[in-house]
Order: sequence, then structure tokens, then C-alpha cells
Amino acid sequence: MTTSAKPEQILDHLTAREDQLLHLCGELVAIESPSPDPAATRKVLERLTPELDELGYRHRMSGPNKSGGFLYARPARRRRHDPTQLLVGHVDTVWPLGTLQARPWNVQNGVAHGPGVFDMKAGVVQILYALRSLRDLGLEPPATPVVLFNTDEEIGSRESTSAIDRLSKVASRAFICEPGLGSSGAMKTARKGLAKYTVTVHGRAAHAGLDPEAGASAILELSSVIQRLFALTDRERDITVNVGTIEGGIQANVVAPRSQAVVDVRVLTLEDATNVDAAIRSMEPVTPGTSITVTGGFGRPPMVRSERNRALFERAKRIGRRLGMDLREVTAGGGSDGNTTSQRTATLDGLGIVGDGAHAPSERIELASLAPRTALLAALIMEPIDGEVEGTR
Repeated sequence: MTTSAKPEQILDHLTAREDQLLHLCGELVAIESPSPDPAATRKVLERLTPELDELGYRHRMSGPNKSGGFLYARPARRRRHDPTQLLVGHVDTVWPLGTLQARPWNVQNGVAHGPGVFDMKAGVVQILYALRSLRDLGLEPPATPVVLFNTDEEIGSRESTSAIDRLSKVASRAFICEPGLGSSGAMKTARKGLAKYTVTVHGRAAHAGLDPEAGASAILELSSVIQRLFALTDRERDITVNVGTIEGGIQANVVAPRSQAVVDVRVLTLEDATNVDAAIRSMEPVTPGTSITVTGGFGRPPMVRSERNRALFERAKRIGRRLGMDLREVTAGGGSDGNTTSQRTATLDGLGIVGDGAHAPSERIELASLAPRTALLAALIMEPIDGEVEGTR
């Protein structure tokens, strides 16, 4: 085994195996896996276990619970006390069962279409084949690669976050194979933090015609709350607060005893997350006889463009030039498991296969990016640990 690797050598090895990568992408797309269906998502994890066996990885599955669980894997043979590096991917998609019948797996003109291929089943294949290429070429990474595939990323990783957090604490770095952004597949060194709140107003019912003064309208109060919520948006600080749904009342001739709004919040910094959270939770009613309760909060903290994240991107950029890529770094408005790993260790997100149409019927990947992006990941796994800003221990 050797610890030195030329990215070009890895690329040549993977280019000769593009058909294998593409075939596995098609197999995974054929296993429909909507996040709310534990049995369906579990089937993808089960399909991945022989791939991990072939790699010489030991693995264990959690769950299923409300989600299909997660699959954790590490090399069966490893040196004790060696540092680790974490590779994360998800197998769940936003598409309900039956989508594949309307939009089957389709490969033509250098593009592969299929529900979930871009976000992010191709990224799962990328992880497996990056590790396989290093094995085949006799290359030994400077830190042991460990892998976590989850089934609940699209719904906030509620059950898998604690495991991802634990692994991140002891990892020297983390690679997230979510899709890159845009036609160039830009890397994500920062992501907004995401919060979801449910704001409920409690009022008092009364007959709207006979005795309206006896009531306290929860809808009237909610109209004020909504204005105050939208006012928390700050474009200069890139804070967005959106009331996405509202409901309440009984019928037109009843003063509404209850109303509710569901709110989406996105911020770039932990300070802004704290301030916006405090502002929402401290709202006081202005309509006599009403009260406000707030539930929810930040499920994913911001992934800040830290020094250690940028240092990892610079390594990717250098490797990318050798592979014919001109990589850029961007901030993403959506969240991922990179929001979690970044709290603990150097994180590079958006390493996935280049394509377009995440969460859209046009979802697709560019076949020309399969081997190069996988080679990029493999070469990053081979990068030395020394000199890198390491995660919290």
C-alpha cells in the first residue's frame, strides 16, 4: 500500500469503469425511496450492504423507526487510534412511490434522468467508487474513511443527526456528496441555518353577530403576528423569515378561538439564529384576550464559511485544476448534513455529480462528470491530515 496518489491516475482508473458507476446509479434509482416510507428507504440501504462487503467494510444498520434508519460502515481492517475522515450521503428522495413509472430511468445524449439520481443517489455511488478506486490502486488514505448513509436527510435528518454529530466530533474532516451548485458543480463551504416554527394564537370564541365583544379573535391577532414575523427579514444580513401556511377559525359567524402559522427561517450566522429565535419566542399579543405559543426552532445550525472549510476547498480547487475543473465555492440557501458536521470539523459540501433539477421533474446528471467528480473525492480522501485545521475533539 502507498500513501501517494496522482489524481490523473485515479481518474484514468475510474474513466475505464464509467459503465459500472452508471449501472449502479440506475439500480439505486430503480429502488424508489421517499423519505416518509421507512420500508422503501430501507431497501436502498440493503442494496448497499453487498457493495460495502466487497469493499471490505464492516457495517451496521440502525432502525427502522420513523425513518428507514442509517447505515454506518468502516474498514474491517484498520489501525487502532488512527484519525478518521467522514463521508456522508443520503438515499431518501422527495419523490413518492410511483414516480418512476411516469419518469423512468433514462440515459441518452450524455445525460441520465431519473427521480433521485441528482439528489443524491449518484453521490452515494460516488462515495463507493472513490473508496473502491483507492483499494484497487493500492492507495492507503492518511485517515480511515468511515461512511454514513441515512434515509431522512430530506426531512431534516431528525433520527440520524445525533450519529452524524458523534462521528464528526472525532473526524479530521467531512465530505458531503450532495450535488454541486449550478452547471459547474460549485462547492458549498457555507449553508444557511434552517428553522421551522409553529406559532399558535389562542383566542376566545363568541357569536360574531350577537355578542362579538365577548370574543377575542385569534385571527386578528395572527394578522399582527404575521406582519411582525415578516419584518424580521433582513436582506442585508441575508436573513429570511417566511410565513408559509396559515389556518384557523371555525366558520364566518364565529369569532376565531384559534389560529396558527408555520414559519420558515434561514440565517447565515449563529448570532443571527440566536437573535431571530429570541425575537419569535418573545412575541407578545396586542389583541386583548389572546395569547401566543411558539414551538419548533433550528433543526440545522448555519454552516459557516470557516477557515477550516475554506482550507479544505482550496485543496479541492488545486486537485480540480489537475483534473480539468475550475471549481468555485458558494453559499447555499438550503441545508444538508454538512450543517451538522461543520459544527465539529472541516467540511466540504457539494462534492456530488454535476447535474440539475434537484426536487424537479427535470432531475438529471451529466455523465461526463461521473468519473472526474469521483476522482476528485478519491484524491481528497488521500490528502494529508497534517496542516489541516482539525475538528473539535
